[in-house]
Amino acid sequence: MTDTAGGIASAILERFSEKRAPAENEYLGENGLLYCSKCHTPVQCRVNMFGTPKIVGCVCKCRREEEEKRKAQERELEHQRRISQLKANGIQEKHLLDWRFEVAEDNRDIQMARRYVDNWSEVRAKNLGLLLWGDVGTGKSFTAACIANALLENGTAVLMTNFSKILNQMGAMYSDERYQYIASFSNFPLLIIDDLGIERNTEYALEQVYAVIDERYKSGLPVIITTNLTINEIRNPSDVAHARIYSRVLEMCTPVHVSGSDRRKSIGMDKQRTVKEVLDL
Repeated sequence: MTDTAGGIASAILERFSEKRAPAENEYLGENGLLYCSKCHTPVQCRVNMFGTPKIVGCVCKCRREEEEKRKAQERELEHQRRISQLKANGIQEKHLLDWRFEVAEDNRDIQMARRYVDNWSEVRAKNLGLLLWGDVGTGKSFTAACIANALLENGTAVLMTNFSKILNQMGAMYSDERYQYIASFSNFPLLIIDDLGIERNTEYALEQVYAVIDERYKSGLPVIITTNLTINEIRNPSDVAHARIYSRVLEMCTPVHVSGSDRRKSIGMDKQRTVKEVLDL
């Protein structure tokens, strides 16, 4: 070894060598290495460097565990930040955030919705959409929101909106902007459109509704649609414009009749009872 190389090697050895007295919470073991007073595992170890044994620092068990715990906490915080961002982007009406499986009645519709979430990988791969139809207040939107919130908690991007909001947002856009806006829905693995049929029936509105549905069809991604329309109205539309929309919906979505009791009446009755109790009526 040349003098220069020898000098470099010596410098490296000296840099990594750790000879010091025990610090607080450390003690010197019988083997000449320092140990942690808490977990009694070494904070020093011997290594062979360029044929020369050296004592270098290492991490004891309790420090490793603390570091792993810190990293796990950071990962959890990052996960929660991501979930919060997904919810902010995907749930446009804040009251929908409270519509979750945890507060749902365990009925046939909710059990179906749970299976949809549990089998999400297959649902997405096979592009399995749902058309939740039924009377007002039977829980269609609630069921859809339960699915949305459960998938969001799992880190899946979901957008839950309705055509009235979509049309309002598109109102001031140019044609290219409208196309880009509709195409942006493909950023969400699941799109939920609430209350199909309440949007305006103008020629322009129906064209945009079809454009949204057709773009989702082309993207090959699942969509869940809720509606107060009967399945007969959907299968037998009154005009060509609605026929184009409903035909595409039925091609993408399996109809599911949601037939629960009127939740709105039940909530209203509960509030009436609460008012009577509070105000002693």
